[in-house]
Amino acid sequence: MSVMGMFQFGYNTTVINAPDGLIKAFFNESHLNRYGTPMPEATIDILWSVAVAITAVGGCIGGLLGAEWANRLGRKRGMFFNTFSGLVAALLMSLSKPAHSYEMLIIGRLVIGFHCGLYTGLVPVYNAEVSPPSIRGSVGTINQLAVTLGLLIAQVLGLQDTLGTAELWPVLLGLAAFAPVVQIIGLSFCPESPRYLLLSMQEEVAAVQSLKDLRCGSDVQAELTEMYKEQQSNSDLDEHKVGVLGLLKDPSLRMPLLVAVVMHLSQQLSGINCIFYYSSALFERIGLSVVDANYASLAVGGIMVVMTIVSIPLMDRAGRRALHLVGLAGMFFSSIVFTVCFNVAVKATEKNRTLEVTSIVFALMIVVFFAIGPGSIPWMIVAELFSQGPRTSAVAVGVVVNWLSNFAVGISFISLLNATGELVFVPFTCFLFVFFVFLWCFLPETKGKTFEEISALFNKH
Repeated sequence: MSVMGMFQFGYNTTVINAPDGLIKAFFNESHLNRYGTPMPEATIDILWSVAVAITAVGGCIGGLLGAEWANRLGRKRGMFFNTFSGLVAALLMSLSKPAHSYEMLIIGRLVIGFHCGLYTGLVPVYNAEVSPPSIRGSVGTINQLAVTLGLLIAQVLGLQDTLGTAELWPVLLGLAAFAPVVQIIGLSFCPESPRYLLLSMQEEVAAVQSLKDLRCGSDVQAELTEMYKEQQSNSDLDEHKVGVLGLLKDPSLRMPLLVAVVMHLSQQLSGINCIFYYSSALFERIGLSVVDANYASLAVGGIMVVMTIVSIPLMDRAGRRALHLVGLAGMFFSSIVFTVCFNVAVKATEKNRTLEVTSIVFALMIVVFFAIGPGSIPWMIVAELFSQGPRTSAVAVGVVVNWLSNFAVGISFISLLNATGELVFVPFTCFLFVFFVFLWCFLPETKGKTFEEISALFNKH
């Protein structure tokens, strides 16, 4: 049930992609309705970039508040109260067209970003804390599976044959209310995190009962022993809740924090959001019709779902480090081939079907390798790299970095595309190389290890 929050994140990341032309037309119609003159094309492009990227601004705000939200309200109650911001956002977006107000749409995108930002901090922490070490990687990958299902469903519903029409696109955006409604009902059946209850609230009886409920009667003694050991370790170290400044001041936490930040940067500055947000525009640029470009974009969501499912059993077999590095390397080489083919296809004087297909294939290969590792691992591994005291603050830092880089890509991509043309992926290719080298040197393997064992890996250096 907790992963419905990540479904919401995926849905609202890409829901605005397919109806881009319709929403731009709505901007112009609203301006014309108010002032009697059409909106300048440059203004439409600016408003469109803002509507896409402002979700990340809200995500940063939600991410900044995530640690305090999780610590004060708890993981479960934190998710429950967050559902109401999602309902407000859905209402604003769905009513923007009847109200002839593009401001309502943009504010709704800001609020939905805040809503998703809180989820990206709450859900990975909750799932990491309720999962046994043996399957923690697989459970973490289910986070990404929920994201990809949200992406795919948004793309399917955004087609012209479904809700991607001038009359129905507000319904498409308003469906952001679905996940909060499901969570309001479903969270009442979910237990609170036993780690939060024991290590943060010192409620031992409630923690034991929560763990028993989660394991459905299975023996929980080994997990309880590990939790008590972490509690004793925290007590010996006098470890309390650590704020963001505390993370920066503590030398033993700086390297794990740097690794966590680079993990999130390797996800967002890989170029993947250019495909999620602007795949239709990219495919149109190489010669596809609007309809064909939207169907090609649909393949992005389909591949994300399939490859994420494939990666679930691999996460606790191959390990986080191996999968993330393979994913970055594959994205690097696919990005090079895509850039070459995209450049030649756009500049070709005659339509070349082979180049079009090759460009699309390698754009989709970027998605394949992203789904193998970089798509899911940054969200789960940050919660694994830190013990109970600094965990929520570290996750909050990772979430803020993720959303800030998301915003930077979303707001700048159209300008970057206009400035660099067919070489638009070159900066992201360079980033991928830098991230691969850094993480090859400093990213530890966390597969099957307790939180205490992972902390010890950094303390050795």
